[in-house]
Amino acid sequence: MVGAAASSAEQAKRRKYENLDNSLIFVPFGVETLGPRGPEARALFKELSKRVIESTGDPRAGSYLGQRISLAIQRGNAASILGTVISRTFKILFSFK
Repeated sequence: MVGAAASSAEQAKRRKYENLDNSLIFVPFGVETLGPRGPEARALFKELSKRVIESTGDPRAGSYLGQRISLAIQRGNAASILGTVISRTFKILFSFK
């Protein structure tokens, strides 16, 4: 099911941070690697989009916010992938020929 991992992550975050001070507002924001959001993340995003549109008067502002979040996720994905690639320097160092 699309979004199941994000939903599960939100539940885990809620359990992890259940003892936070009640004066704080905590919203777990679960997002999967390819972008699907968990239910609480979707609700928060919808509310933030609405407020950004109201404050800017630009109906595209909500879409722009979504694009920024998606771009941040993809940058993180790229960093994770690139972090597993061994550079040429390391290949030379670890070559046992």
